Amino acid sequence: MLGRRRWMGTVAGLCLLSALGAGCGKKDGASPAAANEWKVGAYLSLSGAETQFGKDTQEGTELAVEEINAKGGVKGKKVRVIFEDDKSNPQEATNKVLQLINRDKVVALLGEVASSRSKAGGIVANKNKVPMITPSSTNPDVTKVGPFVFRVCFTDDVQGQMGARFIKEKLGKNKVAVLYASDDLYSSGLANEFKSEAKKLGLNVVAEKSFLKSETNFTTYLNEIKSAEPEAIYAPVYYNAMVPIARQAKAAGLAGSMFVGGDGWHADSLVHDAGEEMEGAYFTNHFSPDMPAPLSQAFVKKYVEKFKREPSALAAQGYDAAMLLFDAMGRAKGDTPEAIRDAIAETKDFQGATGAITINADRNADKPIVIVQIKGKKFTYFDTVSTK
Repeated sequence: MLGRRRWMGTVAGLCLLSALGAGCGKKDGASPAAANEWKVGAYLSLSGAETQFGKDTQEGTELAVEEINAKGGVKGKKVRVIFEDDKSNPQEATNKVLQLINRDKVVALLGEVASSRSKAGGIVANKNKVPMITPSSTNPDVTKVGPFVFRVCFTDDVQGQMGARFIKEKLGKNKVAVLYASDDLYSSGLANEFKSEAKKLGLNVVAEKSFLKSETNFTTYLNEIKSAEPEAIYAPVYYNAMVPIARQAKAAGLAGSMFVGGDGWHADSLVHDAGEEMEGAYFTNHFSPDMPAPLSQAFVKKYVEKFKREPSALAAQGYDAAMLLFDAMGRAKGDTPEAIRDAIAETKDFQGATGAITINADRNADKPIVIVQIKGKKFTYFDTVSTK
């Protein structure tokens, strides 16, 4: 932003204050693709509560950009991704998407990692008719905001159902407790889907405890859960909440192997800070670095060479979201956001690091679910489950 004239700041301010920015500074029918490059916007939580998720996604995206540009780009033009930090805040997500569309004239958007922020950014993207792909936001409402919003991950209704089926059919458990954040779209949505499927399967939910994201003391909830004598505890929370939950659960006498979670667990800090307490726990996920698929292993090899560590599921999804977008840009019948949107919608059997991806009529990804177990303070591949 340094060096911009004052009137540019005024225009940007007016755009932000308008009703979600109905395309300020963008002429109808004009293509935002520059003559010599494609500009793509990415808004991520590069600071704030979900920083690790945002940075992992950024690294996966950067690897995809490096790879596509090494092959000559898309239609002979290099791709440039402009990253913006929304600070893990939905309002900032709205602001950053507006900036990327109005100021930077991006042809498409990638983001966000959290459902609440993807929904906020998606509303702006859809209003401005710029296609957006979220790598990892699983709440079903995200893509319901309009025809320009897509995802490359499975949805919480599918993930919640598979979590319940896994506990019932694979673990052979019947009594289960549920622990979740009531003020988080991801956590509460996944808990509700799990409970609905648990009822259909005949699982007995013996305890249900909810908390606010700002809470850090879970001892009371965990003691109440323990007194209900569950055989398994479903905790669809983010990794930053699961660390203190795991530590306090151990102190309360609840084994880590009792816990089953969702994809929000996959962050290195979970096994680094609570790997011992979480030994034996399982969670549904999109990817595991040791899953035995050739494309997955090729991605892992490239990622390790560049970043000197194994990729998380968020990194793999960031890579897949970017590569699927670039593939759609190459297939699009024009360089406009509308043409790219149509090409994304037509994606069938795209081969990614996380598996084969087909975009369905609801703009969601039809793909398998990976089961990951925590063993020896590491995420280890356990199984791949079809969602059909």
